[in-house]
Amino acid sequence: MTLGLIVDPLFLVPFINGLLLAAVLPAVGAYSRLRGEWLASLSIGQAAAAGIVLGAFLGLPMAAGALLAALVTAPLKTMLGRQDGDDTYAVMLLAGWSIALLLAANTAHGEDLTRGLLQGQIYFTGTSHLAGIAAAVVAVAVLLPRVSSRLLLGRFFPEHFRANGIDKPRHELVFDMLAAVALALAAAVVGVMGAFALVFVPPWVAFRFARGWRRTVAWSAALGVVAHLASFALAIALDQPYGPVLVGTLLLMSVARAIARD
Repeated sequence: MTLGLIVDPLFLVPFINGLLLAAVLPAVGAYSRLRGEWLASLSIGQAAAAGIVLGAFLGLPMAAGALLAALVTAPLKTMLGRQDGDDTYAVMLLAGWSIALLLAANTAHGEDLTRGLLQGQIYFTGTSHLAGIAAAVVAVAVLLPRVSSRLLLGRFFPEHFRANGIDKPRHELVFDMLAAVALALAAAVVGVMGAFALVFVPPWVAFRFARGWRRTVAWSAALGVVAHLASFALAIALDQPYGPVLVGTLLLMSVARAIARD
């Protein structure tokens, strides 16, 4: 990808939108992996997709529907917790998938909408998306470090808060809200599977190599950015949809991880 393409107004804003998401989602994903909640990321992303289709059904902006679904899903996830392991997340995933497809079947241009959620539609994003993504990045940058120590404490000493009479710590809701909003915005830009791949693969690879928690989070974000740079260049050069190219690039990273482990 040449510098001329990056600074071209046609690609500059989409490129920045993807770059910001590629940095923030893996950082959030590192905490999701630490907490053993990677499946929750996929279920929240699918719920966001259902919200996007619902927004189209009701005539609402795409981002409004996605954020509405995220704001409903995150408190529900925090409230239910992991009483039945990952079963709750699986139910959320199936419900979001079913609702999204049923609404799309009864919505004008539903086929185009579902294709966009599968492939991503980064090339059609503009400054309105940039404003929302930038706000989410700022929120994550400000709030995530503040709840980080509590998230780590809850992971390594799971009975600590319960022993102090705190069954549902507020920091868990804060993290779930941050993750849900970031995933909702990403689902509308890079697609559901692209968003999930950014949350899942870079931390998975970083956990194998990094030493220390801060380095793990930094490696996760760096790998996400590298994947975005390569995917954006390939997608434009080969005239392919960005989402599947991004997922393919991240899968190559996972193959490299497997080879290195052997």
